Amino acid sequence: MLVASFLEVSLFAGYFLALALVVTCSYRKQQSDKDFLIGNRSLNFWLTALSAHASDMSSWLFLGYPALIFTSGLFSAWAAIGLTLFMFLNWQFIAPKIRIATEQMQSLTLSSYFETRFSDKSGSIRLVSGAMSILFFTFYITSGLVGMGLLVESLLNLPYVFGITLGIFIVMAYVFLGGYRTIAWIDLFQGFFLLGVILFIPAYLIITIGGISPIMYAVKSKHLSTSLFPNFSFKTFWDLIMISAGWGLGYFGQPHILTKFMGIRRVEDMHKAKYLGISWQALALLSATLIGLLGIYIFPQGLSDSEQVILNIVKTTLLPFIAGLVICAILAATTNVMAAQILVVASNISEDFYKRIFHRHASAKRLLFVSRASVLWISCVSFGIAYFKISTIYTLVLYSWSGLGASFGPLLLLSLYRKNLNKYGAFAGILVGGLTAAIWPYFETTYQIPLTSLILAFFLSMIAIEGVSYVTRRHLKLEVEP
Repeated sequence: MLVASFLEVSLFAGYFLALALVVTCSYRKQQSDKDFLIGNRSLNFWLTALSAHASDMSSWLFLGYPALIFTSGLFSAWAAIGLTLFMFLNWQFIAPKIRIATEQMQSLTLSSYFETRFSDKSGSIRLVSGAMSILFFTFYITSGLVGMGLLVESLLNLPYVFGITLGIFIVMAYVFLGGYRTIAWIDLFQGFFLLGVILFIPAYLIITIGGISPIMYAVKSKHLSTSLFPNFSFKTFWDLIMISAGWGLGYFGQPHILTKFMGIRRVEDMHKAKYLGISWQALALLSATLIGLLGIYIFPQGLSDSEQVILNIVKTTLLPFIAGLVICAILAATTNVMAAQILVVASNISEDFYKRIFHRHASAKRLLFVSRASVLWISCVSFGIAYFKISTIYTLVLYSWSGLGASFGPLLLLSLYRKNLNKYGAFAGILVGGLTAAIWPYFETTYQIPLTSLILAFFLSMIAIEGVSYVTRRHLKLEVEP
């Protein structure tokens, strides 16, 4: 037992050493806020693809999503199908256009892009979008910390508080020192590493068990779904749409993923990044689905905490060396996302608040300092929330994902493909989408309404953008006519 713990801790320490080496090598390359926030638009397609996808799949991939499959069966895999489909659409229709548009407008954040795109000199769009981003990202970063706490508590038998402290220290350190380019290189390394680990676990266990049939029999015996189409009723198709689109639509408004598109060096390489990234995502989600199903087979009596299904599988069935690799893989998935999210919040604070309100003509070095100070601030706030463990990882991620997707997704889509929009409609769309996503979960839970907050908020935001733009456009036209 002592040898096993020593091996796990040694792998853990080795992983930290590798991260520290990458950070040290890239620290001196950060010369300005542009370099710190989007890597001076210099990434190749490998870095762009793996950075976009590795910064998407947090501890949710290892903890939250397998728990969903473990408790409900195969039908819930429509969440993974929806995510893969909509991410493909994101690469196809959003990535090239946002890369070109943000360079032309010299924008480093979504907020500054919206402000320039709609000629908003009042700063209202930038401020409301920055506020929504900070609000929902705070809970998103918190979900990663909760995952870190559970990981350390379960596999290393150390206090939960130690886990979240260790997690925030690691992420804060390499974001603070390295910035965008460092995160991209770490994402590349960790993306391949965690994919290898999450592929190995179900492949090894399925071979050991003797195939997929015993697993599906165990799922059926617990009266859980064994099919993506259990029947062809209206309710089934409604639930299918709610699950797939209720997750997938969020991709159009995730700043920590969209900023990865902005950093690619050559726009014409975007299609290579697309196919590489989608292949990575499909394999990772398929493996996570199998892990959830394996949990049903291995733990027929259930678990007190379903989000620890992979941790219990590792402790029960795998060697200590493999358990150590799993620790590092979950750490990789968690830190990838947290780092990208903290960097976006830092850009919001420095570009959207500090530069816009206080020092419009601040120097590049001054903005770099503010960006790094923002990293410290948001890290401390998220740590405070994670300390009280207010919710599950799955719930925190879904809430944050929905809020960001509804706040920015509709406006980004329409801004790239529609011309007759104005700043009033843009402001209304962000506000309506964000507030609806923020408060709708209360009504959905209290009154058992089968309509996800992301889908409702997304379409209400689109209506607000188009409607307010139309009304104000007509009003302004009447004012200028004799």
